[in-house]
Amino acid sequence: MRDVLLIVLFAFLGAAVAGLLGALALRVLRRRSVVVSLAVVAVVSVTAMLAGTLAVARAMFLSAHDLRVVTTVCATAAVVSLATALLLGRWVVARSAALTRAARSFGEGGSFAAPDGGATAELDALSRELAATSARLAESRERERALDASRRELVAWISHDLRTPLAGVRAMSEALEDGVAEDPGRYFRQIRVEVDRLDAMVGDLFELSRIHAGALPLHPVRTSVYDLVGDALTGIGPVARERGVRLAGDAVDAATVVVDGKEMTRALGNLLVNAVRHTPAGGTVTVTARCGEGDGGTVVVSVTDGCGGIPEEDLPRVFETGWRGSQARTPPGAGLGLAIVRGIVGAHAGSTTVRNVPGGCRFEITLPAGTGGAALPDG
Repeated sequence: MRDVLLIVLFAFLGAAVAGLLGALALRVLRRRSVVVSLAVVAVVSVTAMLAGTLAVARAMFLSAHDLRVVTTVCATAAVVSLATALLLGRWVVARSAALTRAARSFGEGGSFAAPDGGATAELDALSRELAATSARLAESRERERALDASRRELVAWISHDLRTPLAGVRAMSEALEDGVAEDPGRYFRQIRVEVDRLDAMVGDLFELSRIHAGALPLHPVRTSVYDLVGDALTGIGPVARERGVRLAGDAVDAATVVVDGKEMTRALGNLLVNAVRHTPAGGTVTVTARCGEGDGGTVVVSVTDGCGGIPEEDLPRVFETGWRGSQARTPPGAGLGLAIVRGIVGAHAGSTTVRNVPGGCRFEITLPAGTGGAALPDG
């Protein structure tokens, strides 16, 4: 038993010395190629075995012949191990270089394509992650291009819409200043109308900027959907009567939502204004609210108009900032109303959708139902 313990001790000491030297070499060469690291590992493995063997051989007084045999075997193993490590290292380096070139391609605006051939599990996982990152970058670039196009379109529309009323105000003010206005009172009233229109546009821009910045102040309270719909219908009533459009809001379920009443009434009002403007005289705009299904329940408020429908290719853009569709559907304003609707509803953890129905289109707002939260104030 004592001999076995001595053999283990001498073998461990010899291998430990080789291992410490190998660890030091790896630390010094840690910034070099993986081929060098693998070669060091192979050399350390064989050297540790050889050092332990030599230590035991000297302690056990092996013959010179036996010592040469053991040394030869270790040297042969060292050559084979080193060759194998170099081959493996070159293969790993080649695969890593291929991954680097592929990664550089999608970093420069292209898409990532994994190199052909086999790979280790780690490199294969890295390839999959790079492919997923490439897909996300492509989606991000597409969204950025769409946002840039939307911003340019918005700037163009606003520039056009601001120029027209400003030119009118300037002309009327010059006529008043020169004393050539035949009916000054009418000019004053028209200037007031144009100023109100400009003020509404600036207000919409300010509201949209707060929404995009995530700085829209909300004061949610538990509110009856019936009250929200009623307030929105009351606000749009005069405009609907002037245009000869009938409002129908009888199909409203008894439900509550936790929302900022002022902001949500504005969102519903924007939908109703949009619907009334695009519904011909004698038509009907219908507002409904129903309790939906899902986790915690939802409330779906819909506004259906008689516009005749929206082209299918335009439906995905309806809620974009500045979108106003065809000239036939373009009302006065900067095309911000529906974008504000989406922003307000999104701030309440809701969603907005639009689809065509016979004779027109239907806009829907989906909100979480206010079924819980006893500590919240009632509206």
